[in-house]
Amino acid sequence: MSRSVARTAAALLALGALAYTAWVLEVLVRTGLDPVRTYVSELAAADQPLGGLFRATDLTAGLLVLAGALTGLAGTWRRRPGGRTSRTTGRDPWAVGGWIALAVFGAATVADSRLPLSCAPTVDPVCAARETAGLVPATHAAHAVSSSLAMTGALAALVALTVAARRHDRRGPLARTGPALVALEFAATAWTLAAVAAFEAGRGVWALGAGQRLQVLLVAAWLAVLAYSLATDGREGRR
Repeated sequence: MSRSVARTAAALLALGALAYTAWVLEVLVRTGLDPVRTYVSELAAADQPLGGLFRATDLTAGLLVLAGALTGLAGTWRRRPGGRTSRTTGRDPWAVGGWIALAVFGAATVADSRLPLSCAPTVDPVCAARETAGLVPATHAAHAVSSSLAMTGALAALVALTVAARRHDRRGPLARTGPALVALEFAATAWTLAAVAAFEAGRGVWALGAGQRLQVLLVAAWLAVLAYSLATDGREGRR
């Protein structure tokens, strides 16, 4: 990957990571939602006063990460003499797969922002009852699908690009810190899934909001480390 391509991808991913943490604004503004109990996506629900702001930041984050992932993927190809194209990472499918998974994460996050919940089920009993009875808009089901796809893409990208980084140079930032971030991300995901199951079974929320916020914060931290790795290791032909 050339230095210019690496730096472009790094800038896009760094800005995407920043936009993906916009939910921390709930510390500064009154949202009316308990961060320990509520879904992060409930901040962007259609009936929330700041829903438009959080939908806009989700859209921005998704577009930036998608652009960064496609830039990184494009950087795995180079021109041979005579105009033919070859893949520089052809010996390492982890890198190619990781960039594709990251693009899926970005695209699904864009879809998430366009498919908001209509209300906040963890704090509104009427909303929860309507959701259980199937009386909410179809965007609720679509949002669940896009959110699941986004996190699946994120987890696949975390694993694949971290493996690729370690195969490339174990001294790099992502190679050194990536495995710990991946392990923490899987733990946070397990916590979130268990809490969602408990909530849907009527057994409480199990600090659902805290688990999910940790989950998305770790994704943002990993994106920042990936961006830093690209910015500091973008020499021609290194990747």
